Amino acid sequence: MLAASFVVSCSKGGGRASSGKPDSRGELVPKESKKSFEAQRPYGMVAIPGGSFVMGQADADFTATPEKAPLKTVTVSSFFMDETEVTNSEYRLFVNYVRDSIARTLLAEAAGDDTNEDGIGRYAFLAKKAGDDANAYQKYLEAQGDRDGYNDSRKLDWRVPLYWKTGQYPDEKYAEVMESLYLPPAKRINNERLLDTQKLKYSYEWEDIATAVKDKTRSASYLKKESIAVYPDTTVWVKDFNYAYNEPLFDRYFWHRAYKDYPVVGVTWDQARAFCDYKTKAKRDYVKSGKKRGDNPMKFRLPTEAEWEYAARGGLENATYPWGGPYLTDDRGCYLANFKPKRGNYIEDEKKGTYPYTAPVKKFHRNGFGLYDMAGNVAEWTSTVYTASGVAAMNDLNPELKYNAAKEDPYRLKKKSVRGGSWKDPESFIRSAWRSWEYQNQPRSYIGFRCVRSLANTTSNKKNNR
Repeated sequence: MLAASFVVSCSKGGGRASSGKPDSRGELVPKESKKSFEAQRPYGMVAIPGGSFVMGQADADFTATPEKAPLKTVTVSSFFMDETEVTNSEYRLFVNYVRDSIARTLLAEAAGDDTNEDGIGRYAFLAKKAGDDANAYQKYLEAQGDRDGYNDSRKLDWRVPLYWKTGQYPDEKYAEVMESLYLPPAKRINNERLLDTQKLKYSYEWEDIATAVKDKTRSASYLKKESIAVYPDTTVWVKDFNYAYNEPLFDRYFWHRAYKDYPVVGVTWDQARAFCDYKTKAKRDYVKSGKKRGDNPMKFRLPTEAEWEYAARGGLENATYPWGGPYLTDDRGCYLANFKPKRGNYIEDEKKGTYPYTAPVKKFHRNGFGLYDMAGNVAEWTSTVYTASGVAAMNDLNPELKYNAAKEDPYRLKKKSVRGGSWKDPESFIRSAWRSWEYQNQPRSYIGFRCVRSLANTTSNKKNNR
């Protein structure tokens, strides 16, 4: 890859760069817009202004385990963060996209050179449908044949609707392709026609920048390919509780509209990362489409452990909980988070706002940064590898310890930091500084996630904070 270096003045201008030629006087004067850059707040996110804080259990260590969170002053840069945990309805958009893209790809491959609009030919790749009207680049790609990875010759035509009802199938080829996505009759329960969720895999690439920088080179060899089955594990409601009746949640929690505003659970760390990549792809595809001019947006990702704790504190110094503390109820006696208030008593009083399991998002007060449910409801994945020493060995500027463990790696390398506590945890586990962990390939009924996105500049305007 070629790197272009630019000479930039200290002015506040931004926008389109100059052509690279000096002006009429031979001076290097950037011909850029005088309009300053202001990051656009993504939908459903709030801007978290950068700052410094004391990370760890600065208030009290109830469990006498100082290694869980050693005190350290750290600084984090500004970033955007989801105001709520990712909900079932949001995650279903991801699952449905994967389902539809797989179906369209299979239909396009089955169509081949057939571009007849009356049958499966409607779903042919756009390059095939272009025919004689294809531009020079499309013809070049077609001549190259199918290459590894995605290319423009395999672009799908998303304008053509898909038909999932058997009575609407246009021809037999279409029926053959669509039926391949469902469980075969021999594996069906009560002859119920259901999608084979193991086939719903999202494929993407990410660059191992740390290794590339260490090796002092950068090439496609550092691209890591992932193929992740994205459907959440709904069996966690049964597996996590051996002697409890949770079958109704197993049957309906993810897909039923009654739970659309509840946080998604049963997702692994890898599935959460895949969702972040899809969210990035959706935004970048929109910008590339030309519908809205703008810079290539920064990636959505999981928060670091330091970012998560800083955001949870909401700007309060040494606060026990996101709302401050030390109390767990407001002046009306209503609980300030969804957690287990007493032993064996998940619903102390319905009027106090307690729930037996998860709660819909935004049911409790937001913190000083405008974030909901940073304590309780569901615990949340972070991008950080869990170690007993916490951030003690990390940098004090944007501390992070990343490692994407492979399948063959030992389990000790697959521990990821999980923050915030959940609906099943007592009050000591929902503190902002409390650290916990889970294996990256282990879904749970009490772990969800939320996304963040770095800000292009190091400061954020308060008007973007809501």
